[in-house]
Amino acid sequence: MDRTSPVPLYFQLAQQLQAAIEGGVLAPGSLLGNEIELATRLGLSRPTVRQAIRSLVDKGLLVRRRGVGTQVVHSTVRRPLELSSLYDDLEAAGQRPATRILADRVEPADAEVAAALGVPEGTEVRRLERLRTAHGEPLAHLRNHLPARLLDADAGRIAATGLYRLLRAAGLTLHSARQTVGARAAAPGEAELLGERPGAPLLTMERVTFDATGRVVEYGSHLYRPSRYSFEFQLLARG
Repeated sequence: MDRTSPVPLYFQLAQQLQAAIEGGVLAPGSLLGNEIELATRLGLSRPTVRQAIRSLVDKGLLVRRRGVGTQVVHSTVRRPLELSSLYDDLEAAGQRPATRILADRVEPADAEVAAALGVPEGTEVRRLERLRTAHGEPLAHLRNHLPARLLDADAGRIAATGLYRLLRAAGLTLHSARQTVGARAAAPGEAELLGERPGAPLLTMERVTFDATGRVVEYGSHLYRPSRYSFEFQLLARG
């Protein structure tokens, strides 16, 4: 701790703890001990330690458990806005992704799906609905629609890897996507699936993906837990 710095001590401590969590030094499930023990060990006041811990609880990096103490939870997934599968991003970040298939069927496209895929309403499309977890915790509810005969992959293969990896393996060249990010309150069924309370805020993402010929190959409509997930944007200044 730099006591000569204008940066508050609680903020310095919070930054050091966050770096240790995100760097894997403090593994998920680790106990920090109580505020008195931490304050004594670090030579800080108890209010300073309490404020640092509270800021990390608010970020979803720590959780206070009655009878257990302050415990490290899994760090928030920060995903760059790139044309990649969530599964691959999680795997690359060491987040141990897993997938539960909720639906895999061919059905007539409703008006929303038909407009997104650029096909007549009622056209047969393949609907994939999945629950994606990281370290065993629910992270995202993924719903995708594809042209019915675009991808020949069974539920087992879909559960074991990312959708875009399967599309590329099928010979498709993914070129670009149009994506919208928003937020809304969780409906009761969505909340139960994602381990949130009804009405809790959820991140939303809709994406329409095009191949190298300009054909729409996928329409995704996804829900994410904001306590476990965020999008990262890179902004460039105009010259």
